[in-house]
Order: sequence, then C-alpha cells, then structure tokens
Amino acid sequence: MISHGKEVKVFSGNSNPALAESICNHLYKPLGKADIKRFADGECSVSILEPVRGADVFIVQSTCKPVNDNLMELLVMIDAMHRASAGRITAVIPYFGYARQDRKAKSRDPISAKLVANIIEAAGADRVLTMDLHANQIQGFFDIPVDNLFGNPIFVDYYAKKFGSACEDMVVVSPDVGSVARARTFAQKLHMNLAIVDKRRQKANQCEVMNVIGDVEGKDCILFDDMIDTAGSICNAAKAIVEVGGANSVYACASHGVLSGPALERLNNSVIKEVALLNTIPESMGEGCDKIKYISVAPMFAEAIERIYQEISIAKLFN
Repeated sequence: MISHGKEVKVFSGNSNPALAESICNHLYKPLGKADIKRFADGECSVSILEPVRGADVFIVQSTCKPVNDNLMELLVMIDAMHRASAGRITAVIPYFGYARQDRKAKSRDPISAKLVANIIEAAGADRVLTMDLHANQIQGFFDIPVDNLFGNPIFVDYYAKKFGSACEDMVVVSPDVGSVARARTFAQKLHMNLAIVDKRRQKANQCEVMNVIGDVEGKDCILFDDMIDTAGSICNAAKAIVEVGGANSVYACASHGVLSGPALERLNNSVIKEVALLNTIPESMGEGCDKIKYISVAPMFAEAIERIYQEISIAKLFN
C-alpha cells in the first residue's frame, strides 16, 4: 500500500464517520484521533489528538444536512491541521453541498458554490477530492486542484451483476434534460438504449412531468440521476415512464441521497422497485424506506487517496 514519503493520516468530521472508517479499512490505516464537539452556544470545537506535522492529511466530511454545521466543522478542522503544520491538507467532500447554487438564476442571486470554494481555500485546504459534482464547472471555482470522482462505474458494476445479459434489453432514463449527458454515458457502458423524461418545474423542489421521449413500452427501466432530494422529480418521472410510456418496471439510482422532507414517503408510495444510492451521505438518511439499497464508495475513495499520496494519475477511476 502506502510505501514512501510522508505519512498519510485520514480524519473524519461528524457528517459521515462510517464512510471515513471504511476508507481507512481499505487503506489499512487507523482513523485519525480528533475530538469534535459543540459548545453550549453551538460553536464548533475541534481538538486534534495526534501529531500531524509534515503529514499528508485527508479530512473526510460531506457537507450534507445539517449543511452549515458540517461545512463549518470542515473549515475549523482544515484550520486546525494548517496551524499544526500538516504537510498537505486534502478536503475529502464526498457530497459537496451548495453545488446547485452554481450560477445566477435571476438578478441579485448569489453564486454560493463559488463562495464555499473560496472559504475552503481560505481555511487552508491544498486540494479537494469529491464525487459527482452537480455541475462539473464547479471545479473551476477553485484555484487549487480538484479531483471529481464519478459514481458511474460503481453503478455499472452493480447493475451488470444484478441483471447480467438482460441489461441489453433495458432502457436508461434521464429524469430531465440536464442529466442526459451522464445518463448517456451510463447507458453506453451497459449497452442500453436511452430515453428522456420531459418536465417543467413550477417552483423549487416541485416539478410536473410532461412526457417521455424514447421507447420504454414493455421495458424494464433504470432512472439515472446525480442526486435525490425531495424525490419529487424521480417519482414523477417513474410514474410517467409507467403510465405514459408503458414501461414494465422502474429502478432508480443516484449518487447522493439527500432525501429531504417527504422523500422517503414519496419513494415508498412510488412505482419504483428499488433505489440504489451511494453512501456519500450517511445511510441513516434512508432509514424508513425498504426500497433503498446503499453501495459503498469507500474502495474508490481509498484508491484515490492512495494515488494522490503517491502522486500518480487517478484518471483510471474516472473511467
């Protein structure tokens, strides 16, 4: 495994310690010791309980719900490592919060994703390792190296094993026009046809499905997206595929299971047979829905960390 140079040390915030522990298991490394607490008034308190001077430090922290608390925790941990003379600090952010606020949708809107990038850099991070950014251009918001891993190969492997040769008779469906590129890549790797659900969003977190572009009649379909938030889009898309398109069955997969508000209830009541999610956000978010199956991203992140440390290409992980 890690065989030369400065020592690798992996630390975890409170957002997803189970994932951090699993990453360490794949690296054959113990999880770094840190005490992260809250003061009575809600302020974040971080104490690093082992030396990190000269070490290659990786801080695993998804900025999921509670988003602002987890983001602040990450920033304070980065600052603590910086002041403790860590050799290099990599912010490992499996789920990058605020990624949907990547542009001005109307006058006087902030570009919050850019602001978050700025403060992560200002805190002292030397590089960022993340997965399936909502918009790839967010990498350009940083002036430090950003490695954006793709969950696509994980899903390809999962469904290839699950359905075998039957994959070629299935259809990958993009729940909206914005997800077509990633859905097309996924479909090509599994030799599936592609369909698109055309929808019109009335207001934030609500959408209306209009029709299905492509032939899904009598087919088993896989809805493919980067995240499921309130599950309105994915459930309405599944309903359209069955009722309008005449599909036989619908499966769904997404990299990030944000699962806000009525998401679990909607998924339970939907026509979707199974929802495959990556554990970039804690699996506890999916408790209460038997349709959800989590797939671990720990092996991919562990290999990426090892390659970053050894300063070799991680392009293999993108394929």
